[in-house]
Amino acid sequence: MFRNLRISIFIYYFLTVTTFLAVFYYFLEIVKVDNLVVVVIFLVCFIILSGIFISKLSIDPLVDYVHNLQALSKETLHELNLPISTIKSNTQMLKKNVDDEKIIKRVKRIENACEMLELRYNELDYMIKMQTKQEIKEQFFLNDLVKERVDFLQKLYPNFVFHLDLDPMELYSDKRGLAKVIDNIIDNGVKYSLDSKIIEISLRNKTLSIRDFGIGMDEVQLLQIFDNYYQANKDMQGFGIGLSMVKRYCDTNNIELVFDSQKGVGTTVKLQFK
Repeated sequence: MFRNLRISIFIYYFLTVTTFLAVFYYFLEIVKVDNLVVVVIFLVCFIILSGIFISKLSIDPLVDYVHNLQALSKETLHELNLPISTIKSNTQMLKKNVDDEKIIKRVKRIENACEMLELRYNELDYMIKMQTKQEIKEQFFLNDLVKERVDFLQKLYPNFVFHLDLDPMELYSDKRGLAKVIDNIIDNGVKYSLDSKIIEISLRNKTLSIRDFGIGMDEVQLLQIFDNYYQANKDMQGFGIGLSMVKRYCDTNNIELVFDSQKGVGTTVKLQFK
């Protein structure tokens, strides 16, 4: 599709430039028009019409492609909803009727996998709404959201201890986007904690603080953390895009993002809500 599009644009551009030069030569050398203003006006109109046609030729197929992709995403999202709901309801029924510890553990694994699948479902739904400029803000309590995310991450990191000190705080904001921000910050804290297994999270005076006691960062590293694909430790898994996403969300939603880190001591990340 895109190969043919490139060829079509190139051919039309080549023909347009050739025609432009031929018309210009015709008026100047053959017709020998003295009034160049008429020639210039004609050529400007020709260039504008050619530009409109080239832009239409190049953009319309891309618009159709994006619309088809969005339609496919919405249909896929709709179809995923039923199996996820079915798995959740059936695992809950199984847990009530089973006493065997091994089976209960297996059911619990299915529940955790289903929860992760539901998270991907919500992220896809979130991305579709972001692309189509739908309203994604809602009223919620930040302290409840933090507890919810910690409960989820505790299953992924059972060896870690999360100390919570959360004051109630109500927000009207992009809840799903903020959940991704919290997940990324905590995940980084866990990833770079190494020997320490403690994460402290507090919510006071409209400031959410997430502190780890890991390897920390020096001033040079702090200047690079928001660069795409940057990783303080190249041996760690990941793509180095988490903190750039965190900063982009904070900038968009008028949240001040503050990093306080010391090499060998740990890192504190603060989200200051205005």
